[in-house]
Amino acid sequence: MYDCITAATGLVLFLFAMVRLTTTVRRTVTSIRTRELFRYAVRTPLWGIITGILITILFQSSSATTVLTVGLVSAGLLSFFHSLGVLLGADIGTTLTVQFVVWRVTDISPLLLIGGALLWATGKKRLASPGEGIFYFGLMFFGLSLVTQSTEFLRESPAALRFFQETTDPLAGVLIGCVFTALVQSSAVLIALLVILAGHDLVTVETALPFVLGANLGTAATAIIAATASNSEGRRVAFSHTFFKAAGVALFLAVLSPFATVLKTCSTSVPQQIALSHIVFNLVVAVLFLPFLPVFARFALRIIPQRGETLPLWPEFIDDRLLSEPEAALEATRREMEREMALARHMYTLAVNLVIKFQPGPVRTIGYMESVVNSLKREIGGFLRLVSEHPLSEAMSKRLFFYSSLVNDIERIADHAVNISELAELKEQNGICFSEAADRDLADILALVNANLEDAFSLVKTGGEEIILNIFTREELVDRMVADAETGHLERYHRGICLAEAGPIFIDILVNLERISDHCENIAEYFRDLASGGESH
Repeated sequence: MYDCITAATGLVLFLFAMVRLTTTVRRTVTSIRTRELFRYAVRTPLWGIITGILITILFQSSSATTVLTVGLVSAGLLSFFHSLGVLLGADIGTTLTVQFVVWRVTDISPLLLIGGALLWATGKKRLASPGEGIFYFGLMFFGLSLVTQSTEFLRESPAALRFFQETTDPLAGVLIGCVFTALVQSSAVLIALLVILAGHDLVTVETALPFVLGANLGTAATAIIAATASNSEGRRVAFSHTFFKAAGVALFLAVLSPFATVLKTCSTSVPQQIALSHIVFNLVVAVLFLPFLPVFARFALRIIPQRGETLPLWPEFIDDRLLSEPEAALEATRREMEREMALARHMYTLAVNLVIKFQPGPVRTIGYMESVVNSLKREIGGFLRLVSEHPLSEAMSKRLFFYSSLVNDIERIADHAVNISELAELKEQNGICFSEAADRDLADILALVNANLEDAFSLVKTGGEEIILNIFTREELVDRMVADAETGHLERYHRGICLAEAGPIFIDILVNLERISDHCENIAEYFRDLASGGESH
């Protein structure tokens, strides 16, 4: 009984550490380094595979890479075609975790735990973040070391021996492996367990192979779950991942016995044979599908036909080669801010739609888009600082100054869109409904803010004095209507028409809408001042 509890504790530590490691790595690198890795994914499918491998090695979880890919495709930040290579690479990258078990990284897990904890405890950002990652990496394998120690008793257990001896039907093994992996959301857990049991002479490679195949198929459950809250683009990614896995399992089931023979010739160690089977399965699937990805992409588009627009994850126009030509550099900056504004506008549209009719998928989409907007702000700001180091005319200097402010206002609009999406989620979670009067007030204010945001986007794109005046007029009206809506809500609350719990969410949504309109007014002021300075946009 004690050994069972210890084994369960080890598995819990492994899963907990894997989730925390993924969160830590995503927080540390997703906004910049992972985005840079995805830059390579769009070159060719082969680069996509390499990208998937590298990101999965960072996350130590193919499920995390798959969910991230589904989210990026759903958000329109990565095309469906380019996601296919990433999915194949993610499946290859996850095999390293099992290989670590064969290499007995579990033996040095206490050292990784202590070293990571010491770095983490320094509190210095440059050391704490890597330290936290090393700590959770060590905790993963410490959990598996507990499982290794506590499962040795199974060697003497008739029930355990009978289970592995009697589970001779490959389909049963595939089913058990698939269900187990779908439940724990990690193929590495089951395959690492098989490696550990093989180390105790409890399983042979022939016994383990169906479970390995089932574990690989079970990873598709993560993509399917993520896709339930996604659009058609995300569902297409989940369908593709499932198709790749299912086709691979069908192929290897047909050659199960010869495959086991090949593995035995590669290594005399059963644990290594099992780890190799995991690696070979995913490598073969990748090699088989890689030449046919364009054909498969067209097939998947027929199955799930809707196609969305793809917005690149990185700057498209700013380029250090333009720095010697300040006019061209400033124009490239404007075009990049146009892209940033388009993203912020799209985030806003998704957010306000959530207030009207909530769906969980767009909340994650807005989060991914925010990281891109934040990165664009940093890169545009950095580019403008480089431009400022070159000789500029007075007019150009003025444009550079206003652009530096403008990029911040656009980013703040995106931040308020995120706030609105979170308020919409809170409204849904608490089952809160606004009164009819509140809905009317909200609709009227939304119409004005929508118009201001559209006009602000037009200003960034083409300019126009009439647009500037329209934004100023609407902004004054928004301020009055928000104040009236707040007063109206208080009156309705005192009369018992509005629920108390609805008040804070309603008011917060109004405040965020007013702030968005304020930033639109700031944008209008920038362009009015530019026009008065005698330089056209």
